[in-house]
Amino acid sequence: MYPAELVKPMREDLTNIGFEELHTSEAVDNAIAKEGTTLVVVNSVCGCAAANARPGARLSLQNSKRPDHLVTVFAGVDKEATDKARGYMIPFPPSSPSMALFKDGELVHMLERHHIEGRPAEMIAENLMDAYNDHC
Repeated sequence: MYPAELVKPMREDLTNIGFEELHTSEAVDNAIAKEGTTLVVVNSVCGCAAANARPGARLSLQNSKRPDHLVTVFAGVDKEATDKARGYMIPFPPSSPSMALFKDGELVHMLERHHIEGRPAEMIAENLMDAYNDHC
């Protein structure tokens, strides 16, 4: 577990733009079960989360079509919620950071760490916007 004061600004990168933090498996179940589209960001303390994933998620929301619901779990902090969210992302292996788009509870788009690491935030945002345009 990481200290709360360490991850606070990393959490706020997403909560300040409208993401809801999920801390329990029940909260994840409820979020995925919602009607419409839900973007789940598995947040992380790693550099690629700071430089690529969180900025990419933020930029993607400038699209005309957006997910109905924005949620996040924090790997290494919210273990129960993160494990539950990753369970919905099968067959993709666990990775942090990662992003998954669900539509009516079904996984329709996935960005794994290897799609995020080393790629500019703009490229990540474009990938997500394409998914929003297809599914939202």
